[in-house]
Amino acid sequence: MKYIFLILFLGFFISPAFAQDLTNPSLLLDTIEIPADEFNRILRDAPVVMLDDVHAVSWQVTIDNNLLYANPNGNAVLRIYDNETHDEFIEVGMGAQPDNKFWVAVQTPKEGYIVVHKDLDRGWYPQAKSIVSYTDRAGLTVNNGARIVVTNLDIGTFAIDSYSVYGMEGSSDPPAVNSGSMIIEFLSGDPAKNAFALFPFYVAAGVGIIVGVLFLTKKRS
Repeated sequence: MKYIFLILFLGFFISPAFAQDLTNPSLLLDTIEIPADEFNRILRDAPVVMLDDVHAVSWQVTIDNNLLYANPNGNAVLRIYDNETHDEFIEVGMGAQPDNKFWVAVQTPKEGYIVVHKDLDRGWYPQAKSIVSYTDRAGLTVNNGARIVVTNLDIGTFAIDSYSVYGMEGSSDPPAVNSGSMIIEFLSGDPAKNAFALFPFYVAAGVGIIVGVLFLTKKRS
């Protein structure tokens, strides 16, 4: 019994050391807060903003939409661009409450612009974050905050270097948004550059097995 608790003790205190010493050198994080006024423009007037880093191999974009819409037809649209050519992009659109329209589109040089998911009612959830994720092996996956709506879509190689936002379809439209902000987090890394990235999960699994063995042993006795 004392050896089991010794393993547990070492697991809690050794794993943080591994986390410090064996960090992933490719891990990149950009967090951007976009104010409401940035969405009160049409697409052709939306500037393309370059990121500090290029997010490649394996990346995740987390969208926290805290915007207060100015009219029921207003949208908040995010486009993220491939670093090879800005003719290739991923688009996420989020409409006004109460319908919360949500769509995902991709544009590639071969296929052009294609809407791969569209939901006109309760498509996104203000209390949750939407997540767009990609790996060079599994493709594109999108979660609207409640469920996965796009799964392992093959879009080829895609590395993010920039983004743009807009919300109005025509220049004579009323403002799309009147207050709030959208917080976007760009996170990426190359798992191949950290062989011990899963070490804490192995420790957790080992602890679970030990607890299970203790439970079964006590039950039988």
